[in-house]
Amino acid sequence: MNHAEISDQAELSREDLAYLDWARKIARRGWGRVHPNPLVGCVLVLNNQVVGEGYHREFGGPHGEIIALEAAKSKAEGATAYVSLEPCNHEGKTPPCSQALVQAGVVRVIYGVAEPGVKEGGGRNTLARGGIEVIGPVWDSIAGRIENPSFFHVQTHGTPYIALKLALSLDGYIGIRGGVRTQVTGLDAEREVHRLRTGFDAILIGTETLRVDNPRLTVRMAPHGRRPVRRLVLDARAELPSDAAIFDDLELNPLHIFTHQDASESEITRLESLGAHVHSVPKTNLGLDLESVMGVVQELGVESVLCEGGAKLANSLIRKDLVQRLYLFVAPKTLGPGGILAFGDSGETLKWDNFIPTLAPELHGRDTLIVLDRESD
Repeated sequence: MNHAEISDQAELSREDLAYLDWARKIARRGWGRVHPNPLVGCVLVLNNQVVGEGYHREFGGPHGEIIALEAAKSKAEGATAYVSLEPCNHEGKTPPCSQALVQAGVVRVIYGVAEPGVKEGGGRNTLARGGIEVIGPVWDSIAGRIENPSFFHVQTHGTPYIALKLALSLDGYIGIRGGVRTQVTGLDAEREVHRLRTGFDAILIGTETLRVDNPRLTVRMAPHGRRPVRRLVLDARAELPSDAAIFDDLELNPLHIFTHQDASESEITRLESLGAHVHSVPKTNLGLDLESVMGVVQELGVESVLCEGGAKLANSLIRKDLVQRLYLFVAPKTLGPGGILAFGDSGETLKWDNFIPTLAPELHGRDTLIVLDRESD
């Protein structure tokens, strides 16, 4: 079979772009279920009619292209496949999608983003050798990071992907005063936070947040993700109270506590007897050395971390340029002066120009979710 044409920049119709955008949107349905694989959506179109669509639903299960082909059956022959991510070309838990598209008789493939990495890439060459016209990547790598942030970050940098979530008022406060729990956002925003948790390997908080809020840091208000979420707590002096709610559900959601190297051995033994894994790391004048913490986190096999505060930890992560994404839940209220500022005194050191809005703002009840990504990631 003759090689077909490959084009990065082709004249695409409005319909082409709409079908490709639909593939991107249905891919998002796999959030929390496919990690560490990327989200992928596929739409098959024949004679301007959708004959099959699918998305990657479960890790180890068929990819979006395979599900779409199964839905289309014989109608896949002669169809155009719109795929959010370059079809894979490697044999893993499932056969290569690029070969499946060739065998099904698809005549054209338009894909959104090139898949990073030597092992994963190369699908478009297989498609072209099979006689399929290939158009892509249509979008740049920024689009790939938006849709699959942790996947692209780990593939590119090899370090854990860190997102920071904060709930704040219109005037930039996360609490009315220190030591007092403040419910800033509503129930709908809380449900969305639980959904976001399913897409991360671990959740990170500091001691003050644990002391004030006494959270469990589990997924209870959304369908569970593929893997249990690990809880990470920075507790320099090993002072977590034994009756803290975070000691619940240890069999399902492991707890890792990071202490200073000079922390009391008896306190560390107490925490370990409660079922926690304790890791001793160096400290700096700002607290525990976060780069050392992330080194341990990486050794644990954690690829993505959602930090849920509080302000001190958020500021420290930002000063170290460790944050790749901001999830800001903004409530339509003011808390007034004297409260706890979301970013404290680090506003001057945070390079806001490096963060750009990447997803459309979303309403969750009365609260607005704003997502910002670090442009230089």
